[in-house]
Amino acid sequence: QVQLVESGGGLVQAGDSLRVSCTASGGSFSMYAMGWFRQAPGAEREFVAAIHWSGLSTRYVDSVKGRFTISRDNAKNTVYLQMNSLKPEDTAVYYCARARIAYGSTWDGETDFGTWGQGTQVTVSS
Repeated sequence: QVQLVESGGGLVQAGDSLRVSCTASGGSFSMYAMGWFRQAPGAEREFVAAIHWSGLSTRYVDSVKGRFTISRDNAKNTVYLQMNSLKPEDTAVYYCARARIAYGSTWDGETDFGTWGQGTQVTVSS
């Protein structure tokens, strides 16, 4: 059973940068698309970014395009989310997730992901 563990969250000021990481253990990693989602207080969980299992394609929600970058290191079973120019509205718990299907062709919606980490808090002060 694969487990996902996020790290790297914290408290930063608006305009700062932060990188969160997610490391998989106990299961396959390189064959699966990986995604980042976030949930702000009182809000539903939303898609942030995803990366194809090959690492050759990425997707982002419009609100983070140009500021966030998702990447993966299959040798380390780790996916990263580099967040630049952070805004107070980026404050949320950030979750990583592994796609349900190996070598899958759909990987941009919450239902496409079946294994989730416990989340890491990112707080951006104004």
